[in-house]
Amino acid sequence: MVQVGRYNTLRVVKHVDFGVYLDGGDTEILLPKRYVPADLDDGDEIEVFIYHDSESRLVATTEHPLGIVGDIVILECVSVTEQGAFLRWGIMKDLFVPLSQQISRMVVGGSYTVYIYIDEQTGRVAATEKTWPYIDNENADLGELKERDIVDLLIYRRTDLGYEVIINNKNIGLLHYNEVFRELELGERLKGFIKKIRTDNKIDVVLGQPGYQKVAPEEEKILQMLKESNGYLPYHDKSDPEEIYTAFGMSKKTFKMAVGALYKQHKIALTKTGIKLEE
Repeated sequence: MVQVGRYNTLRVVKHVDFGVYLDGGDTEILLPKRYVPADLDDGDEIEVFIYHDSESRLVATTEHPLGIVGDIVILECVSVTEQGAFLRWGIMKDLFVPLSQQISRMVVGGSYTVYIYIDEQTGRVAATEKTWPYIDNENADLGELKERDIVDLLIYRRTDLGYEVIINNKNIGLLHYNEVFRELELGERLKGFIKKIRTDNKIDVVLGQPGYQKVAPEEEKILQMLKESNGYLPYHDKSDPEEIYTAFGMSKKTFKMAVGALYKQHKIALTKTGIKLEE
């Protein structure tokens, strides 16, 4: 069964002058010519995104929209009508937000946080600004989440304490400012992990991976940078955290863990002014 608003892997039924038709079960779905790979043959399978065109026909694309059904995303408004607004979706078609699903009238050029869903009456993909039923920690079951779980994060908005984030498109968490070493953009998607789940259902998160899992790749980065810098870098445990983040793209804590691991492996030596490769 074809899932509208999601990625599907479908078989090519036949080629026509304007594209190929894909097997959609009880219907054939057009993949327009501009998206057809040169080596695609009848009988081959291809992953496509399925949506309705302006004439309510199912159509396929190999383009990747900025969000699929079930996602919470921040998108820019590109046009408004009496019935609703259209947001830039990243594909040929814009994403519709009915007027009834807007908190306040959307305006062209504004960016809005929306949840993508299937409209029950039309069967078409739409979006709503009313996201709270989908990310309400008070009524949500947090049993699936555990501390140190790696999760997907969407930077949602800024607060006095830090960045409020949406976790796995389901829950709200907080990324404290003292855990961040660069300016984050609203709508940015990042990997992180659960630091703490509080008794009041509030969740603290941190960017990256927990413990040594996040250190091993950073060890390789430091070694590579040392090799590219004639075996020496002027950074150490007294260096400013922002300097370390600018140079290595990691927190000072992670830097110290990685340097410590490399030192124990006798791959680097520590000096008063920095670190150097061991011969």
